[in-house]
Amino acid sequence: MSEIFFYHLVQSPLEQTLPELLGKCLSRDWRVIVRGTDTKRMVWLDEILWGGTPDSFLPHGFMTGANDARQPVLLTEADKNVNNAQVLMLVDGATATADEINGYERTCLLFDGNNPDALNAARSEWKRLTDAGVVAKYWSQADGPWALKASSGAS
Repeated sequence: MSEIFFYHLVQSPLEQTLPELLGKCLSRDWRVIVRGTDTKRMVWLDEILWGGTPDSFLPHGFMTGANDARQPVLLTEADKNVNNAQVLMLVDGATATADEINGYERTCLLFDGNNPDALNAARSEWKRLTDAGVVAKYWSQADGPWALKASSGAS
């Protein structure tokens, strides 16, 4: 059964946390879809991922159609898994259905805990998805390092 991890970003912003999570996924040989909701933000994330140091390079691409299936990490606003990803990362308010989440080994929803609207949206997603039977885990860094604060269902 698949699960969704909610990442409550408090001390580390998206541009720091996302590369860390992507690096962990790639170290497990998992392919990843990073889904957002705004083209400008996705272009910004693309630039962030290209701007790392050579030893921290994360191979990725922006969904264009040409080589999407070959990308280990694919940035997109679409709800298609064209690179056969095992992991779906949802950023900037992107959502997924329970059925879609169950098509991945893991889904991560990253949200800005300092933004009340993002926090409320994440709470709504937790309720919607757990009511639909998706196993969810809530990770927070509010008290320092990442810690599991809540979980629903069996994993």
